[in-house]
Amino acid sequence: MRAYYSLFKMKLLKGLQYRTAALAGVATQFFWGFMYIMIFEAFYGSTTAVQPISLRQLIQVTWLQQSFLVFVILWFRDAELMNLITSGNIAYELCRPTDLYGFWYSKLTAQRLSGAILRCFPIIIAASLLPYPYNLSFPPSLTSFILFIITLTLGLILIVAISMLIYISTFYTMSPMGSLLIFGVLGEFLSGLVIPVPLMPEGLRRIVYLLPFRYTSDLPFRIYAGNIGYGEAVLGIGVQFVWILVLIGLGRLWMSKALKRIIVQGG
Repeated sequence: MRAYYSLFKMKLLKGLQYRTAALAGVATQFFWGFMYIMIFEAFYGSTTAVQPISLRQLIQVTWLQQSFLVFVILWFRDAELMNLITSGNIAYELCRPTDLYGFWYSKLTAQRLSGAILRCFPIIIAASLLPYPYNLSFPPSLTSFILFIITLTLGLILIVAISMLIYISTFYTMSPMGSLLIFGVLGEFLSGLVIPVPLMPEGLRRIVYLLPFRYTSDLPFRIYAGNIGYGEAVLGIGVQFVWILVLIGLGRLWMSKALKRIIVQGG
């Protein structure tokens, strides 16, 4: 565990050094946040039907999505790991006296955490200073905030477990682009980052609830906004634990099989 912790700490500190890139990301995410809010405001203003989520709650979700975007997107990737697999330099990784899955998992977690730390606080502070109803406000209760922290943390663990499958698939395809596009597009849509899950058709919403993607972003953000009650939140935490165990177990098994068939050529 000491090796994994050392790698996690090193990558976290390294990621915190890219402040200029983070500020550029903050500006971009503010633009997208305002764009989504204007689209939702136009939608709510053009309909008289009662929606399963209010515009005010949807604004809270939107700002949280932009604040913790690095936590929840699947197209966030480590080019170094991809290059290790495709170039054959994975041989150096196999020489380490560590579990490769755990080693990479620690690295990817630290990268996402450092990126989120640099971006979330400026966005949260600035969004909270906006005029009502476009500002980000506190959650309905302290319990909601605690449940939000728990589900957001489990969501990070879950999204890294999903992203590990992309890297493992590269052992077979030797090109990361296909897996990145498939997982990135489907994951972004099914997690509610394109269309909020409550606004999806009922049939599609049932499918989304069966898959792990919404538990990385939709669940924690709607808990914060007050759109999900305590009972559903606790049930969602249980589902998160199940998906984490399933996907980590699947990832370890798949990587073990991939490493058994790997051939490194060189001279």
